[in-house]
Amino acid sequence: MKEDAPNQSLKAVLGLRSLVIEGELQPGERVLETTLVERFGVSRTPARAALARVCEEGLIEPMAGGGYVVARFSEADVFDAIAIRGNLEGMAAKLAAEKGVLTTTLSAMRRCVDELDRVVDRLEEDADLTDYVQLNDQFHDLMLDAAQSPMLKRSLERLLVLPFAAPNAFVSAAKGDKAAVRDILKISQEQHRSIVDAIANREGARAEYLAKEHSRSAWKYLRLVFEFGAEKASPALRLIAR
Repeated sequence: MKEDAPNQSLKAVLGLRSLVIEGELQPGERVLETTLVERFGVSRTPARAALARVCEEGLIEPMAGGGYVVARFSEADVFDAIAIRGNLEGMAAKLAAEKGVLTTTLSAMRRCVDELDRVVDRLEEDADLTDYVQLNDQFHDLMLDAAQSPMLKRSLERLLVLPFAAPNAFVSAAKGDKAAVRDILKISQEQHRSIVDAIANREGARAEYLAKEHSRSAWKYLRLVFEFGAEKASPALRLIAR
Protein backbone atom coordinates (compact mmCIF):
# COMPACT_ATOMS: atom_id res chain seq x y z
CA MET A 1 0.00 0.00 0.00
CA LYS A 2 1.34 3.42 -0.94
CA GLU A 3 2.27 5.65 1.98
CA ASP A 4 0.45 8.97 2.29
CA ALA A 5 2.37 12.25 2.27
CA PRO A 6 2.42 12.81 6.08
CA ASN A 7 3.85 9.33 6.66
CA GLN A 8 6.41 9.83 3.91
CA SER A 9 7.41 13.14 5.46
CA LEU A 10 7.78 11.58 8.91
CA LYS A 11 9.82 8.73 7.41
CA ALA A 12 12.16 11.32 5.87
CA VAL A 13 12.36 13.28 9.14
CA LEU A 14 13.37 10.19 11.13
CA GLY A 15 15.87 9.20 8.46
CA LEU A 16 17.44 12.65 8.23
CA ARG A 17 17.86 12.87 11.99
CA SER A 18 19.58 9.49 11.86
CA LEU A 19 22.00 10.67 9.16
CA VAL A 20 22.99 13.59 11.35
CA ILE A 21 23.33 11.57 14.56
CA GLU A 22 25.28 8.73 12.97
CA GLY A 23 27.68 11.15 11.32
CA GLU A 24 26.85 10.37 7.70
CA LEU A 25 26.13 14.08 7.37
CA GLN A 26 28.77 16.21 9.07
CA PRO A 27 28.37 19.70 10.60
CA GLY A 28 28.51 22.27 7.80
CA GLU A 29 27.76 19.69 5.11
CA ARG A 30 25.00 20.51 2.64
CA VAL A 31 21.78 18.50 2.91
CA LEU A 32 20.18 17.78 -0.45
CA GLU A 33 16.53 17.07 -1.14
CA THR A 34 17.60 14.33 -3.56
CA THR A 35 19.43 12.58 -0.71
CA LEU A 36 16.15 12.08 1.16
CA VAL A 37 14.34 11.00 -1.99
CA GLU A 38 16.96 8.38 -2.84
CA ARG A 39 17.79 7.14 0.66
CA PHE A 40 14.29 6.87 2.06
CA GLY A 41 12.13 6.26 -1.00
CA VAL A 42 9.96 9.33 -0.56
CA SER A 43 8.74 11.81 -3.15
CA ARG A 44 10.04 15.36 -3.46
CA THR A 45 7.17 17.12 -1.67
CA PRO A 46 7.48 15.09 1.58
CA ALA A 47 11.27 15.46 1.33
CA ARG A 48 10.94 19.25 1.22
CA ALA A 49 8.52 19.15 4.15
CA ALA A 50 10.98 17.04 6.14
CA LEU A 51 13.83 19.46 5.46
CA ALA A 52 11.71 22.38 6.65
CA ARG A 53 10.70 20.54 9.81
CA VAL A 54 14.22 19.41 10.73
CA CYS A 55 15.40 22.97 10.12
CA GLU A 56 12.77 24.22 12.57
CA GLU A 57 14.14 21.70 15.08
CA GLY A 58 17.62 23.24 14.82
CA LEU A 59 19.41 20.19 13.38
CA ILE A 60 20.03 21.81 10.01
CA GLU A 61 20.32 25.48 9.05
CA PRO A 62 19.23 27.45 5.96
CA MET A 63 21.93 28.68 3.59
CA ALA A 64 21.96 32.27 2.36
CA GLY A 65 21.66 31.16 -1.26
CA GLY A 66 19.07 28.48 -0.58
CA GLY A 67 19.26 24.93 0.69
CA TYR A 68 20.39 23.62 4.08
CA VAL A 69 23.54 22.58 5.94
CA VAL A 70 23.97 20.45 9.08
CA ALA A 71 24.05 22.57 12.24
CA ARG A 72 26.66 22.33 14.99
CA PHE A 73 25.53 21.45 18.50
CA SER A 74 27.02 19.85 21.60
CA GLU A 75 26.10 17.45 24.37
CA ALA A 76 25.24 20.38 26.62
CA ASP A 77 22.90 21.81 23.99
CA VAL A 78 20.95 18.57 23.73
CA PHE A 79 20.78 17.91 27.47
CA ASP A 80 19.74 21.47 28.29
CA ALA A 81 17.03 21.51 25.60
CA ILE A 82 15.50 18.29 26.94
CA ALA A 83 15.77 19.47 30.56
CA ILE A 84 14.05 22.79 29.74
CA ARG A 85 11.24 20.96 27.95
CA GLY A 86 10.89 18.62 30.93
CA ASN A 87 10.50 21.53 33.30
CA LEU A 88 7.85 23.18 31.12
CA GLU A 89 5.93 19.94 30.60
CA GLY A 90 6.17 19.30 34.34
CA MET A 91 4.48 22.64 34.85
CA ALA A 92 1.83 21.69 32.27
CA ALA A 93 1.05 18.41 34.06
CA LYS A 94 0.91 20.17 37.43
CA LEU A 95 -1.46 22.84 36.13
CA ALA A 96 -3.68 20.22 34.51
CA ALA A 97 -3.94 18.28 37.77
CA GLU A 98 -4.59 21.36 39.89
CA LYS A 99 -7.12 22.98 37.55
CA GLY A 100 -8.93 19.78 36.69
CA VAL A 101 -9.36 18.40 33.20
CA LEU A 102 -12.46 18.09 31.06
CA THR A 103 -13.79 14.54 30.87
CA THR A 104 -13.44 14.59 27.09
CA THR A 105 -9.74 15.57 27.31
CA LEU A 106 -9.00 12.96 29.95
CA SER A 107 -10.77 10.30 27.88
CA ALA A 108 -8.74 11.30 24.81
CA MET A 109 -5.51 10.96 26.83
CA ARG A 110 -6.51 7.50 28.03
CA ARG A 111 -7.41 6.38 24.49
CA CYS A 112 -4.07 7.65 23.27
CA VAL A 113 -2.25 5.69 25.98
CA ASP A 114 -4.21 2.54 25.10
CA GLU A 115 -3.23 2.90 21.44
CA LEU A 116 0.39 3.44 22.44
CA ASP A 117 0.24 0.19 24.43
CA ARG A 118 -0.63 -1.70 21.24
CA VAL A 119 2.07 0.07 19.24
CA VAL A 120 4.76 -0.67 21.86
CA ASP A 121 3.72 -4.34 21.88
CA ARG A 122 4.18 -4.45 18.10
CA LEU A 123 7.76 -3.18 18.38
CA GLU A 124 8.78 -6.76 19.22
CA GLU A 125 8.20 -7.65 15.56
CA ASP A 126 8.47 -4.27 13.82
CA ALA A 127 11.03 -1.59 14.74
CA ASP A 128 9.24 1.10 12.71
CA LEU A 129 8.57 4.02 15.08
CA THR A 130 6.20 5.97 12.81
CA ASP A 131 3.00 5.09 14.70
CA TYR A 132 4.70 5.61 18.07
CA VAL A 133 5.95 9.07 17.07
CA GLN A 134 2.51 10.17 15.87
CA LEU A 135 0.75 8.96 19.02
CA ASN A 136 3.47 10.34 21.27
CA ASP A 137 2.97 13.74 19.62
CA GLN A 138 -0.75 13.44 20.26
CA PHE A 139 -0.23 12.61 23.94
CA HIS A 140 2.03 15.59 24.56
CA ASP A 141 -0.35 17.91 22.70
CA LEU A 142 -3.23 16.68 24.87
CA MET A 143 -1.23 17.17 28.05
CA LEU A 144 -0.46 20.73 27.01
CA ASP A 145 -4.12 21.35 26.16
CA ALA A 146 -5.07 20.01 29.59
CA ALA A 147 -2.92 22.70 31.24
CA GLN A 148 -5.19 25.39 29.77
CA SER A 149 -2.32 27.89 29.60
CA PRO A 150 -1.79 29.80 26.33
CA MET A 151 1.45 31.31 27.68
CA LEU A 152 2.88 27.91 28.52
CA LYS A 153 1.89 26.62 25.09
CA ARG A 154 3.66 29.54 23.40
CA SER A 155 6.78 28.96 25.51
CA LEU A 156 6.96 25.30 24.50
CA GLU A 157 6.43 26.13 20.83
CA ARG A 158 9.40 28.51 20.92
CA LEU A 159 11.53 25.88 22.60
CA LEU A 160 11.11 23.45 19.71
CA VAL A 161 13.71 25.28 17.61
CA LEU A 162 16.43 23.80 19.86
CA PRO A 163 18.12 20.50 18.84
CA PHE A 164 16.15 17.47 20.09
CA ALA A 165 13.87 19.59 22.31
CA ALA A 166 10.70 18.21 20.70
CA PRO A 167 8.87 15.32 22.44
CA ASN A 168 9.09 13.41 19.12
CA ALA A 169 12.89 13.59 18.80
CA PHE A 170 13.15 10.03 17.48
CA VAL A 171 15.30 8.73 14.65
CA SER A 172 15.21 5.69 12.37
CA ALA A 173 17.94 3.84 14.23
CA ALA A 174 17.07 0.33 13.16
CA LYS A 175 20.76 -0.64 13.11
CA GLY A 176 21.13 -0.05 16.84
CA ASP A 177 20.17 -2.10 19.88
CA LYS A 178 16.48 -2.69 19.15
CA ALA A 179 15.87 -4.49 22.45
CA ALA A 180 17.31 -1.59 24.44
CA VAL A 181 15.21 0.91 22.47
CA ARG A 182 12.08 -1.15 23.17
CA ASP A 183 12.92 -1.22 26.90
CA ILE A 184 13.24 2.57 27.01
CA LEU A 185 9.98 3.05 25.13
CA LYS A 186 8.18 0.61 27.46
CA ILE A 187 9.30 2.67 30.46
CA SER A 188 8.27 5.83 28.65
CA GLN A 189 4.86 4.31 28.01
CA GLU A 190 4.43 3.42 31.68
CA GLN A 191 5.19 7.06 32.45
CA HIS A 192 2.50 8.20 30.01
CA ARG A 193 -0.09 6.16 31.90
CA SER A 194 1.14 7.31 35.30
CA ILE A 195 0.98 10.97 34.23
CA VAL A 196 -2.65 10.55 33.16
CA ASP A 197 -3.51 8.86 36.47
CA ALA A 198 -1.84 11.65 38.47
CA ILE A 199 -3.71 14.32 36.51
CA ALA A 200 -7.01 12.46 36.93
CA ASN A 201 -6.41 12.14 40.69
CA ARG A 202 -5.57 15.87 41.00
CA GLU A 203 -2.04 15.04 42.26
CA GLY A 204 -0.18 18.12 41.03
CA ALA A 205 3.24 17.47 42.58
CA ARG A 206 3.27 13.85 41.40
CA ALA A 207 2.17 14.80 37.88
CA GLU A 208 4.93 17.41 37.70
CA TYR A 209 7.60 14.96 38.89
CA LEU A 210 6.47 12.24 36.45
CA ALA A 211 6.47 14.63 33.47
CA LYS A 212 9.98 15.84 34.31
CA GLU A 213 11.22 12.28 34.71
CA HIS A 214 9.50 11.36 31.46
CA SER A 215 11.67 13.86 29.59
CA ARG A 216 14.73 11.91 30.74
CA SER A 217 13.49 8.93 28.73
CA ALA A 218 14.15 11.02 25.63
CA TRP A 219 17.69 11.63 26.85
CA LYS A 220 18.25 7.92 27.49
CA TYR A 221 16.89 7.07 24.04
CA LEU A 222 19.10 9.62 22.29
CA ARG A 223 22.16 8.59 24.30
CA LEU A 224 21.64 5.01 23.18
CA VAL A 225 21.42 6.08 19.55
CA PHE A 226 24.45 8.35 19.87
CA GLU A 227 26.48 5.52 21.42
CA PHE A 228 25.71 3.28 18.46
CA GLY A 229 26.84 5.91 15.97
CA ALA A 230 29.73 7.29 18.03
CA GLU A 231 32.55 5.70 16.04
CA LYS A 232 31.53 7.37 12.78
CA ALA A 233 29.82 10.41 14.21
CA SER A 234 31.15 13.95 14.08
CA PRO A 235 33.38 15.10 17.00
CA ALA A 236 30.53 17.13 18.52
CA LEU A 237 28.23 14.12 18.57
CA ARG A 238 30.90 11.77 19.96
CA LEU A 239 30.79 13.82 23.17
CA ILE A 240 27.22 12.70 23.78
CA ALA A 241 28.15 9.02 23.78
CA ARG A 242 30.68 9.39 26.59
